[in-house]
Amino acid sequence: MTDEVQVEAARPGAVRKRSPLRTILVALAVLAALAYAALSLLLYTRQHDAVYFPALTRVQASTTDLEIRSGDAVLRGWEVNPGQRDALIYFGGNAERVETWRERFGEWFGDRSVYLVAYRGYGASDGAPRQEPLLADALAVYDEVRRRHPDGDIGVVGRSLGTGIAAWTASQRPVRKLALVTPFDSLVEVGQAHYPWLPVRWLAHERYPAAEYLKDYRGQVLVLRAGKDTIVPARNTDRLLEALPTPAQVVDFPERGHVDLADDPGYGQALTRFMRPDMR
Repeated sequence: MTDEVQVEAARPGAVRKRSPLRTILVALAVLAALAYAALSLLLYTRQHDAVYFPALTRVQASTTDLEIRSGDAVLRGWEVNPGQRDALIYFGGNAERVETWRERFGEWFGDRSVYLVAYRGYGASDGAPRQEPLLADALAVYDEVRRRHPDGDIGVVGRSLGTGIAAWTASQRPVRKLALVTPFDSLVEVGQAHYPWLPVRWLAHERYPAAEYLKDYRGQVLVLRAGKDTIVPARNTDRLLEALPTPAQVVDFPERGHVDLADDPGYGQALTRFMRPDMR
């Protein structure tokens, strides 16, 4: 009987029963692959929603006092301390209402006209935020500020997302002093650090490669970093610092996080000291 069964199993064309366990494993593998593909597709199609948060920043155009045209959009914002010889441009974070800085920046930078311009899609600015238009807008803002301050110094401050935009500006226009608050080497690398199991590097098109932008930058750089930053990993800031052709001034705030860093009294002191005219 045993011999007959063995011969039958060996015949050509005989149907071999699949193990139930193997069927289950194959099904689980297919489901896992489908779930991974779905998550990757979601990341690709909704990445703008993960990068930009303009909804809570919207204000009426009548509350602004500055308009700058850039391509198909009118950018709106605020000018603080008008009429000064020197100027300062501020690029904020991805959910930041830049007008909240009017009072403090007005005090800190009394010798500079400060320009707080909302990104397109933010504040009262037209359009929708995307990397390429935002980078073009940054140059349009710089060029308008230069027109208003033909003989003055233009300093640039960027915070969080704004560090990528500030870095791009400094790589394309004369910027002698560049202050970066909680900066990163590349936004896509930050995303990859947060989601190491997803192919972020392959899928992201909002990349902001700040380290690449600044590889040839020869101006002065100030970096303010938070010791408890859970948004921008420390390694991403380290890589930016390593990429700079000349060493940056670094001020650490070991007890502060990504969001509350600006609440530290040393924050304003570090920025004003760096931008002070006698530091030229």
